This record gives sequence, structure tokens and C-alpha cells, in this order.
Amino acid sequence: MLRPTLRLALLLSCAAASAAAETRMSAEEFDAFATGRTLDFANEGGIFGTEEYLPGRRVRWAGSDGQCLEGSWHEWSGHICFVYDGDPFRHCWTLWRDGEAVTARSFDDRPGDAPRRVTVATAPLSCRGPDVGV
Repeated sequence: MLRPTLRLALLLSCAAASAAAETRMSAEEFDAFATGRTLDFANEGGIFGTEEYLPGRRVRWAGSDGQCLEGSWHEWSGHICFVYDGDPFRHCWTLWRDGEAVTARSFDDRPGDAPRRVTVATAPLSCRGPDVGV
């Protein structure tokens, strides 16, 4: 059995190694990674949204309900922030790269919240059409 001080030292060194492996993505790095791609965003429950990245920092987001929102993104104070048409709020994220893996943490996350996984989508963005009445 490890002594408490040795166990703490091992835990801290593992945490430091893990943090050192993650690299925060700049706006330029995110632009190069995302533009021309469609990305899936997932949490522990699975994919909760997909976003298509268009030239000029334009985006098209489809949530799990299939409705699409048009918008754009910009850099603000080290965060990647999204603004969608008809939504007055800015949604800001910090994105991290660890090798090929990308994770995102919301500006609004609480300590201990799990980061979201960001992966290249295997299917194109699918938007549900407008509601059609009878």
C-alpha cells in the first residue's frame, strides 16, 4: 500500500502530465481545424448537436431536435464565442487539443463539469424543414 504522501505525489504528477498534454486552441487554430468541416458535440449522454463550419466564420448548428440555427463565431478574451440569428446571447467555449482529440468547455461550466467531446461528423448536417400545417 502506498503512503499518503507518495500517493498524493503520484496523483499530482499524473494531473500535471495530463494538463501538459492538453493545448488550448487559439482562434486561428480553431478556424483551421473547423472550417469546411461538420463537427459533432457530445457529452456523457451522446451527441447533443452538430455544427457545420462555413467560410468567413459562419456556422449552422443543429441541435438534437433537428432545428437549425444560422450564426457566426468570433474570439473573445481567449474563448471561441458563437452568436446565432434570433438569439441575443453569446455562447462561449474554450477548446483544447490533446493529440487528435478535441474537447470543449463552456464558459458557463461549473468546476467539475465534464468537457464535451468534439469529433468530425460522419454524416452531413441535416436540418428539419419548416413546420407544415394541414
